[in-house]
Amino acid sequence: MRLIIGIVIVFGSVLGGYAALGGHVEVLWQPFEFVIILGAAIGAFVIANGAPVLKALPAAFGTLFKGPKYNKAAFVELLGMQYAMYKLIQSKGILALEPHIENPHESTLFNAFPSFAKNHHAVEFVCDYMRMVTLGANNQHEMEALMDEELETHHQEQERMVSAMQSLADGTPALGIVAAVLGVIKTMGSIAEPPEVLGHMIGGALVGTFFGVFVAYGFFAPFAASLRNSYEAESKYFLSLKVGLLAHVSGQVPVMAVEFARKALMSDVRPTFAEVDEATANLPATA
Repeated sequence: MRLIIGIVIVFGSVLGGYAALGGHVEVLWQPFEFVIILGAAIGAFVIANGAPVLKALPAAFGTLFKGPKYNKAAFVELLGMQYAMYKLIQSKGILALEPHIENPHESTLFNAFPSFAKNHHAVEFVCDYMRMVTLGANNQHEMEALMDEELETHHQEQERMVSAMQSLADGTPALGIVAAVLGVIKTMGSIAEPPEVLGHMIGGALVGTFFGVFVAYGFFAPFAASLRNSYEAESKYFLSLKVGLLAHVSGQVPVMAVEFARKALMSDVRPTFAEVDEATANLPATA
């Protein structure tokens, strides 16, 4: 909804302001200029980016339209899941976690927290490191270094999409100039036409410059910024998991491990201590 509202505001402000100045909006309809600019932009995007980025493009647009999925409720649930997991280990031992991490899709522990259970990467992250703990890994610093490397790799994979979108924004104005120059070349071939015809042709050529700048700074650059914000919210989700897991490995009791995880969150989505305490007090017992 936020993205749609923004698009409407951009179109309304630009086209509405142009019409209010007395401009004829229909003059801006130059489909072949649009084909030149957007077609070249898509081609350049394909040339510049490998298969992983191209395959991830639909998901990136899904993220743009849906916005960040990590709201305050999702973080309350994440902290509740961590508390339930650490409490299970405290009361029944680390081996009680094995059925949950070996078959997470059927885990009563994870499925009690739907948004976490649907997050494939988060479930995999928890299962991988808790499996290491069940196998005897207890060196906090080594695990932290490994987590940092994995999270950095995940960040780099996401940053490739942000960079690709930003490159699209950076290049589109120049492609608009290309379209405008082609329009001027076409106009020069018709120099014998009367002034009103030449004026129309020159105006159509200049639409290319307008459209290139318009889509670059009205859409592609904001798309890149929106993606980065969504990915940063996701990085905080994983950072909370990392901090909580490391606190548990270092020997902190469940309530303190969760408090460590809570402190890693941004202030606008960070639950209060009382909210976490209320959420964890009502958790069902997990076998």
